[in-house]
Amino acid sequence: MSDTLANLRRKIDGAVKLESVVRTMKAVAASSIGQYEAAVRALADYERSVQLGLSLCFRQSGLTPSLSRPGSSAKTAGAIVFGSDQGLVGQFNEAMAEFVRNTLGAVPGEKKVWAVGERIYGRLADAGLTMVGQFSVPGSVNAIASLVGQLQIAVEAQESSCTTIDVFYTNLAPGAQYQPVSQRLLPLNAQWQTNLVKIRWPTKSLPELCGSREATLRAFVREYLFITLFKACAESLASENACRLAAMQRAEKNIDSLMTELNRTFYRLRQSSIDEELFDVIAGFNALSSKTSGTGR
Repeated sequence: MSDTLANLRRKIDGAVKLESVVRTMKAVAASSIGQYEAAVRALADYERSVQLGLSLCFRQSGLTPSLSRPGSSAKTAGAIVFGSDQGLVGQFNEAMAEFVRNTLGAVPGEKKVWAVGERIYGRLADAGLTMVGQFSVPGSVNAIASLVGQLQIAVEAQESSCTTIDVFYTNLAPGAQYQPVSQRLLPLNAQWQTNLVKIRWPTKSLPELCGSREATLRAFVREYLFITLFKACAESLASENACRLAAMQRAEKNIDSLMTELNRTFYRLRQSSIDEELFDVIAGFNALSSKTSGTGR
């Protein structure tokens, strides 16, 4: 009986320590979600400035950055996919890999994929997609800009061979839910340009382009691509932490249930042990009393 009680005590102590770890991970995940969401909000003013610059460029020059090689008939779809390299995220990478596979499967021609994350890279490679690059998942908000810079360099090196380039990431929905989504990165379509041209200039002062119009336009386009990739990465990381937070909440609930059951079993066994000891004492007392009474007669 004592061995059973000792084992139960060790299990209870282990559950208490595990619950402490889970609560810490919950706090870290919740804090990370807020940081990544704040990073996306912080880009709002800069994104507005870039949109105004693009609007001016399109109104005055009408230039459209070209992605495909002139006269090229080859169809190649490029894709940038954001995944996760940390555990405790459930089916995060599996859901993204399936979404990418189904989406690109409906697109004719060759596919070229850049993967952010070793795990998503392996799943996409197993799906038969052509992998042309792998990047590490940023561990903080400060590391996102460096990753985006690397992605832009990789895309610029391959853009002449791609007809389209899409970015795949996980979007954080209300209620800490998440879902894989895709967004067209290049080429910049006519509707996108039309919407930008319709943006009204915020002041009465008329803007004017300085220097080469084409160079200015391409500089603004690079900034637009930077913002798009930065937001996709930040939202993917926020979704990853939301997934981890949900997993920790489930784990905490399971640990609470386990501790309740362990404590109930522990107290029941301890009470049984106490009862047995009391019965032994009473039996011994009765036996001693009977022996004493018999001797007295």
